[in-house]
Amino acid sequence: MTETLEIVRRLCAASRKHYDNPYAAIEWPESLDERDWFFSPELISLHGTEYYEGLTEAQKRRLSFWETINFFSLNIHGEKPLVEGLARRLYRNSPAEVDSYLHHFLDEENKHMVYFGGFCRRYAGKVYPDKKVAFARAYAEGEEDFLFFAKVLVFEEIVDTYNVRMAVDDRLPAVVRAINRLHHEDETRHLGFGRRHTRELFERYRTRWDEGTRRGIQQYLRDYLTATWREYYNPRVYEDAGLPGNPFEIMQMALRHPATRARERQVEERCVSYLSRNGMIAEEKAA
Repeated sequence: MTETLEIVRRLCAASRKHYDNPYAAIEWPESLDERDWFFSPELISLHGTEYYEGLTEAQKRRLSFWETINFFSLNIHGEKPLVEGLARRLYRNSPAEVDSYLHHFLDEENKHMVYFGGFCRRYAGKVYPDKKVAFARAYAEGEEDFLFFAKVLVFEEIVDTYNVRMAVDDRLPAVVRAINRLHHEDETRHLGFGRRHTRELFERYRTRWDEGTRRGIQQYLRDYLTATWREYYNPRVYEDAGLPGNPFEIMQMALRHPATRARERQVEERCVSYLSRNGMIAEEKAA
C-alpha cells in the first residue's frame, strides 16, 4: 500500500501540473469541411469489409464523421456512470491520498464530457443515446468495487488506443486531434491508477470469494468487453451517413466479419493481457 500511496501522490502532482480549463483548451471552428476525414479510416467500424471497400471516397469520409459522433457519444455515456461511481466512493474508507486523486479523476472526467459533448452538439446537433441496460444484482464482499474499477479499466484502455492513434493522425481536423490528445493525456494517469487499484482490490478479496463467485466475475468482465465492442457498430451511424442498405444488416455483417474481429483483438490486446495475467477475466470462447 505504501508504494501505491506514493504513486497516487505523484499522480495528484501531475494532475495539478497539467490542469486545463475545458472552456479554453479547444479552439472550435465555426464549421467543418465534410470532405475531411474525422476518424482514422483504419479504425472505422466497417473498415476491412467488402462492403466498406465498395463505398465511394465521399461516402467513407461522410461515414468517418458519424463514427466520430458515435465514438464521442460512447465516451460521454462511459464517463457519466464513472463520475457517479467515483463520487459515491469519495470519503468511504479510502486513504486521504486516494480521495485526493479521486477529486482530480472526477474533475478530469467532467472536462472530457465538455469536449465530447461540445463537438457532438456543435457539429451534429445531437449525442447518440446510451444503449447499455443496467440490471440490479447482489454482490459478494468487495465485488461491486472491483467490478466498477475493472469496467472503467476495460472501457478506458480501448478508448485510449483510439485516442493515441487519432491524436497524431494529420488527416483529421485540428479540433478532432486536440480532443483525442487532451483525453489521452489525462487517461494516461487514470489508467496507471486503474491498473494498480483494480489489481489491489482483486488480490484483497479473491481469497474471500468462493470459486463460483470468482468464475462469475471473470465471465462478467469477458461479457462486458463483448458488450463494449458492440457499441462501436451503431446502425444509427450507418443511417445518418446515408449508406446504402439496411443499417441493422450492415451492423450484423460487421460484427461477424473476421477483419473487424482482428482489429478488436489488436486494440484490446494490452487490456486483456493485463486482466488475464492477473486472473481477472475468463478466456475467450472459440468461435
